[in-house]
Amino acid sequence: MPDEGVDRNKRATLRRFAAVGTAGSLARLVDGDAGTDGGDGDSSSDARDALTGYVAATPGAHFSKIRDDLSLGTGETQYHLEKLVDDGTIESRRDGDYRRYFVAGRFSAFEQRALGYLRRDTPRGMVLALLRRPEVPASELANRLDVSRPTVSKYAGELESVGLLSRTNGYALRRPETLLVLLVRYADSFGEDVPEFAAEADDLVRFDR
Repeated sequence: MPDEGVDRNKRATLRRFAAVGTAGSLARLVDGDAGTDGGDGDSSSDARDALTGYVAATPGAHFSKIRDDLSLGTGETQYHLEKLVDDGTIESRRDGDYRRYFVAGRFSAFEQRALGYLRRDTPRGMVLALLRRPEVPASELANRLDVSRPTVSKYAGELESVGLLSRTNGYALRRPETLLVLLVRYADSFGEDVPEFAAEADDLVRFDR
């Protein structure tokens, strides 16, 4: 017999994110596609609305995180995400070993790349440190983040390759205001370090566009 408590928790999670997904007509569901791996119509709508709401609230989340946070099965998640991509509600991009998801048409290519790296602990920590203190040296970054210098150098190279960082004269963020806005707007969807950072963001808006 299924664990009714677990099932109730899953339904509650789906409905919470579904409320976000249906708000403002974000979810443009495909008609008549309930069935194949999708369950009945009501559960399909709940799952698809929840996926849309989750992606809207957590842009740049990768497949496994979406699946786990919504307590969905792998096949169920894949089926509904594919339908939402086909329907033009969400879009995805490959980011190394991950496929990340975004509400369609909402983010530029730069913002999508940025969100992908901001969802990784060490790159996000580097960006936060450089927003707080643009002149911070690599050695201090490593100490602050409790990682090795080679790790900082590795991610600095990746951030430079995708246009988020310049290493011409030390480390300098590219488009820091855009990074700041993304962090503040979606603060609650990141780690515990970001809400604290967002609270002090007003003091950090000092960059030229």
